[in-house]
Amino acid sequence: MLRRKPTRLELKLDDTEEFESVKRELESRKKQRDEVDVVGVAMSSDMVGAGSGTGDGKTREQMINERIGYKPHPKPNTLPSLFGNLQF
Repeated sequence: MLRRKPTRLELKLDDTEEFESVKRELESRKKQRDEVDVVGVAMSSDMVGAGSGTGDGKTREQMINERIGYKPHPKPNTLPSLFGNLQF
């Protein structure tokens, strides 16, 4: 196996500025999301019902699916879809 010299990466001032701006933007989004969660928790505590806990898990699942780009499409439960096109 051939040995090659290590690659040298140079960090430029533009790169650090871009990193800082992206970092600030993500932190502001996180703060907004936390504020929405705090308001949502306050509203759900005012509501009486056991079903409010399952709603949070579902929205979390939807947020994760959106983040990774997964769009679930449920398959219909009909016989041709379950067994394919069987010909006798």
